[in-house]
Amino acid sequence: QVQLVESGGGLVQAGGSLRLSCTASRSIRSFDIMGWYRQTPGIQRDMVATITSGGTTNYADSVKGRFTISSDNAQSTVYLQMNSLKSEDTAVYYCYRNRFGSLTWGQGTQVTVSS
Repeated sequence: QVQLVESGGGLVQAGGSLRLSCTASRSIRSFDIMGWYRQTPGIQRDMVATITSGGTTNYADSVKGRFTISSDNAQSTVYLQMNSLKSEDTAVYYCYRNRFGSLTWGQGTQVTVSS
């Protein structure tokens, strides 16, 4: 069973930047879709960004132009560069892997943006 470990969360002022990392315990394969979701208390987990092994990306409208997802398949790591952070970006961010519809989640990392 693959494990996903996130890092890079923390406290930042509005307008600042953070870079999240997600490292998988096993190789990212060509048929995997990797991505980030986020969740605030009492609200469902929402997609932030996804990336295929071929580099095709997809973003939530709320983060387009501010966040960038990338991957280093050789390092089995996915990144989320977050710029121009807003208070509404405050959430627990979860990395996930979708392999043929089977989802694996990381433990989550807290991002707090102070206004």
